[in-house]
Amino acid sequence: MILKPQTEDIKNIGYYLGKIMLGLGLTMLVPIIFGLSISEKNAALDFFIGIEIALIFGLILTKLCYTEKDLNWMQGMIVVSLSWLVAMILGAIPLYLSGHWKSYLDACFDAMSGFATTGLVLVQDLDHLSFTHNLWRHLIMFLGGQGIVIVALSFFVRGISGAFKMYVGEARDERILPNVINTARFIWLISIVYLILGTAALAIVGMLNGMKPFSAFFHGACVFMAAFDTGGFAPQSQNILYYHSFPFELVTIVIMILGALNFKLHYHLWMGNRREIWKNIETVTLFITIIITWVITGFGLSQLGIYPKAMVLFRKGFYQLISGHTGTGYMTIYARQFINEWPNLSLVGLTIAMGLGGAVCSTTGAIKMLRIGIIFKALLQDIKRIILPEKAIVIQKFHHIREIFLEDKVARAAFIITLAYLLLYGMGAIVGMLFGHPFLDALFESTSAAANVGLSCGITDVGMPAALKLTYIFQMWAGRLEFMSVFTLIGFFVAAIKGK
Repeated sequence: MILKPQTEDIKNIGYYLGKIMLGLGLTMLVPIIFGLSISEKNAALDFFIGIEIALIFGLILTKLCYTEKDLNWMQGMIVVSLSWLVAMILGAIPLYLSGHWKSYLDACFDAMSGFATTGLVLVQDLDHLSFTHNLWRHLIMFLGGQGIVIVALSFFVRGISGAFKMYVGEARDERILPNVINTARFIWLISIVYLILGTAALAIVGMLNGMKPFSAFFHGACVFMAAFDTGGFAPQSQNILYYHSFPFELVTIVIMILGALNFKLHYHLWMGNRREIWKNIETVTLFITIIITWVITGFGLSQLGIYPKAMVLFRKGFYQLISGHTGTGYMTIYARQFINEWPNLSLVGLTIAMGLGGAVCSTTGAIKMLRIGIIFKALLQDIKRIILPEKAIVIQKFHHIREIFLEDKVARAAFIITLAYLLLYGMGAIVGMLFGHPFLDALFESTSAAANVGLSCGITDVGMPAALKLTYIFQMWAGRLEFMSVFTLIGFFVAAIKGK
């Protein structure tokens, strides 16, 4: 028998959701202050409206649903899944008011793309968008990469048990420090330190290329936030191609790889345990899959001789591969070149790379390297069981910060999430095909959306049907949260309707 949700469930969900709305609203102070400081008063006004709406509804929820009770697992998962939808709705308000999005749905699409660190865009005339709105596009990507709940845990939510339930609901199941609040704050510490260093490096390269100091630092900050959070937004419509700079591309490659690594691995590297990077199953798997997918992609490009020079092949081929594998979505070619110039074999290699992703507990999306490594280890374990005598005891271990025995429940969880991603990729491809796109093109775009990558072959466009926009929004949302909190929300609504 399914139990109908109680009033206490709704109050707990509403209270914590209100807290997160307040936190999201207060983040709009950053573009307001920035806009006023550079005399973009009209742009700042859009954020005054956004922050007012967020604070009003946040305060209403926290007052009407006030509770001192902790969240249980179901409530924590639902708060997380709803938080990302609320973030999309609130984050889209100042974007839509700017006049650079054709409809509010388009603004919601870009807001979800930003928070989910995807990078697919429907913005119009990006090259003339205000600095203030452009900063907001990249800031929401920075917030989404760390996690909306991480923001709340760092500054607004108290109660460690409930906080951990929300933390796990956001597809982060590893505590770096014993206290989950301190874990959230350490993630912010890492991100802020890298933000300062990465912005400085990109700004220096920009100034050496002739950019004025303000533009160099603004572009440096925006590009870093999107690269480290494996997002893909850029201040200009030409994306990274705009800069025409090999050093700039090299710096972004380093930043993308840093963003694709587990925050727990960052912690151990900071603590001086540098051997971990060579021993960890995730980094080893990442290195191997990059080689395999690049062999497939590079072989296809070499066959047609599209990029005959090694340097050009690196900048136009390997860059896209790293961008896709880390889930970033930065591009040094135009979207239609994937269709018009790249062979199918190379598109297949890049699609596989996008579908695999980076590390768990990082800013990247997709299946992730830990699960791929575990599935491979489980396969080896089963092969050994078949080959060895029946009485033999087969024990399989893997190294992830520490030595871990491979249990059936761990392998099962990895298989289930992997299967869920594959189904999500396929679902989006089918929808794309229903609207007349070829299978490989539709699969490429679907995988990019569901794996939170942002590379596009040209399907994502302001003129695409609303149903396809909604499909990609759902894929970005479900892919970023890794399904469990999404399934819990669906089950909650089913229980509310059919429960007794």
